[in-house]
Amino acid sequence: MFDLKITNATLPDGRKSIDIGIQNGRIAALEPNLLGDAGETIDAAGQLVSPPFVDTHFHMDATLSLGLPRYNESGLLLEGIQIWGELKPLLTHEAVIERALAYCDLAVSQGLLAIRTHVDICDERLLGVEALLEVKKRVAPYIDLQLVAFPQDGYFRFPGAIELLDRALDMGVDVVGGIPHFERTMVDGAASVKALCEIAEKRGLLVDLHCDETDDPLSRHIETLAYETQRLGLHGRVNGSHLTSMHSMDNYYVSKLLPLIAEAEVSAIANPLINIGIQGRHDTYPKRRGMTRIPEMLKYGITCAFGHDCVMDPWYSLGSGDMLEVASMGLHVGQMTSRDAMRQCFDLVTTGPARIMHLDGYGLDIGCKADMVLLQARDAIEAIRLKPARLKVIKSGKVIASTPRRETRLALENRPTTLDASLVGPQ
Repeated sequence: MFDLKITNATLPDGRKSIDIGIQNGRIAALEPNLLGDAGETIDAAGQLVSPPFVDTHFHMDATLSLGLPRYNESGLLLEGIQIWGELKPLLTHEAVIERALAYCDLAVSQGLLAIRTHVDICDERLLGVEALLEVKKRVAPYIDLQLVAFPQDGYFRFPGAIELLDRALDMGVDVVGGIPHFERTMVDGAASVKALCEIAEKRGLLVDLHCDETDDPLSRHIETLAYETQRLGLHGRVNGSHLTSMHSMDNYYVSKLLPLIAEAEVSAIANPLINIGIQGRHDTYPKRRGMTRIPEMLKYGITCAFGHDCVMDPWYSLGSGDMLEVASMGLHVGQMTSRDAMRQCFDLVTTGPARIMHLDGYGLDIGCKADMVLLQARDAIEAIRLKPARLKVIKSGKVIASTPRRETRLALENRPTTLDASLVGPQ
């Protein structure tokens, strides 16, 4: 007797007509024509059942604050940082929690059930840290929320950041963050990488640095990050986010760099929506795309992910919490248009980021947590193409969100009366 059975599902790896039996919040069976009754049965009707979407790079303390105290008219990264600096003194504990919870509601509706969020610690009140620790506690039944202690204004550059970061980690923040390219000099940036990695090694924590988020090809802190990872034995625990300078580096240097990243088992997160919007702003034409070299890194076996980064905040006016929109932008910017590469883009918002976050029990295998999403699409590629309805969002074997099938009524002579976009095209 199963608590829940999902029948006739297609899985992201291409398996079809699969039944999933769920018991006590875990996947108990996964096979065609599964025998046994269930308290509830959901017919997937041949459509895609995926593990939940995962966003490994987000800024929840700033989300939904668009227009406060003003809009970013230039679109530049530095104006966004300036606006955030103006907003921080105006923040209240209650407002940060309210906006974060509203975003988490949106995330659940999109099947996004795991988020790593950077929280700015360059505030003597540590208001954002306190607020998001409270949010983490409240959303724990339905979202795995991981916090990164992020010195937005520089670990060495901002007075007091060294002590504030330690305080944030003592309060229970999960991951050590940093922003080496925002320090006053390249030397200070490299020194911050060293110091932050040593903190993580001493405390037994993960590392996730905003690294080389610039068009400057001489910003090479990722090299230092790989070195410190090797030196301290942090293999598999360190991530470089953005890495946009790599888009502007010469190929010879990158041919040396990528093997070093792979050897150190440093992972990489690109943020396609934000990278394509912010980078290349000083170019006329040709204009650089800005996103880091994801296809090349995948060939070296480097664990990669796509992150959403921002939703309606000082840096990005758009966004909807839809990781398939993120995957679509990454696909186009990275020119990942082969069938295999498009499937990889789906993995970059599911299994890849789950590995980076070290999520326990993630996946669609027997014994995994019964967290999954039923989409109105026939396979992973079609899911990216259509950004379809999330028909069912399931957490620990219970349906926590439902969306009606997306169907259009037509009034056309001698044509069908309804249209389901997932059924249009080669069958």
